[in-house]
Amino acid sequence: MRRLIVNADDFGLTQGVNRAIVEAHCHGIVTSATLMANGRAFEDAIERANSTPRLSVGCHIVLVDGSPVRGEKQASSTLSDGKFEDGRFYESLNGFAMRVVSGGINADEIEAEATAQIRKVQAAGVVVSHLDTHKHSHIFPQVLRPLLRAARASGVPAVRNPFGHVHLSIVAKRPSLWKQFGKVTILSRLGKTFRRSVTGAGMLTPDGTVGIVSTGAMDASLFESIVDGLPEGTWELVCHPGHNDAELGSIRTRLRESRALELQLLTSPEARGILARSGVQLMSYRELV
Repeated sequence: MRRLIVNADDFGLTQGVNRAIVEAHCHGIVTSATLMANGRAFEDAIERANSTPRLSVGCHIVLVDGSPVRGEKQASSTLSDGKFEDGRFYESLNGFAMRVVSGGINADEIEAEATAQIRKVQAAGVVVSHLDTHKHSHIFPQVLRPLLRAARASGVPAVRNPFGHVHLSIVAKRPSLWKQFGKVTILSRLGKTFRRSVTGAGMLTPDGTVGIVSTGAMDASLFESIVDGLPEGTWELVCHPGHNDAELGSIRTRLRESRALELQLLTSPEARGILARSGVQLMSYRELV
């Protein structure tokens, strides 16, 4: 059997993103979402989450491109070197990754910050079904291990498996995706370490993710190729629906027009038809647990 969790990231980023995620759940194929505890539209996301009980809501841990919930003094090793705004995390995953591999990140600070973000979401009345990270920063074992400790201590049972399954036929159709495909391929060697760590922590995770390589380029053709090529097991499709409005235009993100296009796809009869023809069963993280 082939099962697919469709998870919308960035819940809490803006009100337009929040609205789109709920629309894609109520009128489309989104089954789960992950909420940013430090998002500017956090309160709006909480209100929408609590009024949409069938939506499985997790915590989108932010350690890159955002500000710590605990404050800059308590998360000093994860902050940028002043090149960007004071008191903020590194803007890009590249800068954060260099800090991680050089041993400059304090694991206790990551655990404490992740715990604070999870607890903030839980305190607002949300039963957190799973975790993932903004820009998939938990691909690194040095980040994953403290994140798993925070999850277990907070009673969160599942975590995203950020290591994916990509058919070469998909990127062959889109030359613009080769760069992202190369990065994902290089990092895929960390996949076995990820699986051992999650199993050792007694937590659940899907067999992997699909859609990361095609982030920002997803359309019906790519979606159909991904679904048709889905292996047996339980997989997660990562998506980023949103409304490309003035509020989204005022924040730092490369995903603007693509969010609106993804919303159209996720709520289209065509998307449901592709899943039905392929015999892929939709499920949520709550059902995984």
